[in-house]
Amino acid sequence: MYTENVDLLVSEAKKGSQQAFTQLVELYSERIYNLGLRILKNQDDAADILQETFTAVYEKLDSFDGRSNFFTWLYRIATNFALMKLRKEKRTVYTDQDMEEKFDNPDQIQIHEWRDLPLRDMLNVEFRKHLDYAIDQLPEIYRSVFILRDVENMSIKETSQILDISESNVKIRLKRARLYLREDLAHYMDEYVRGDNSDEKTYQSSD
Repeated sequence: MYTENVDLLVSEAKKGSQQAFTQLVELYSERIYNLGLRILKNQDDAADILQETFTAVYEKLDSFDGRSNFFTWLYRIATNFALMKLRKEKRTVYTDQDMEEKFDNPDQIQIHEWRDLPLRDMLNVEFRKHLDYAIDQLPEIYRSVFILRDVENMSIKETSQILDISESNVKIRLKRARLYLREDLAHYMDEYVRGDNSDEKTYQSSD
């Protein structure tokens, strides 16, 4: 029923209904803003992405042919705007060869044991801050896949369509992102267990 309602709104908006388009904006604004915020880590930038996305949607709505669902098409536009802004600001281009040797040999990664740590310690404020920092330090091509798949709960197929990469590449990049985070957090928790963390601890990603 939900999908049918969206399809109806899209159909009416394509016919020129401002009310239908406004409803689409209201329906997806929060999720698009949050997506921009997760990728760019800046509220003003996220607001810009929100505006740019729906401006583009309004201008390109006639080109939406329904081969993918509207939500996937919308997310692809928003993600592209966010990644373009990220690349422009950082002026860095990453490829799948970045950290390839390390991530393609997971047995060589030393993972410290921290599974026995009480859940209450793993969920404390400091841990969550470090997790956010670690995600932010992921190379762009891995962070975008991780956010779409593990944060936004997109399927492999949807993530593939949004980023315009193959499903196999989605799986590879997601694996590398998870390994990066696992290693980073393992080092962090190893220090935590040894009592090395303190109120003055800075959140730095381990090499």
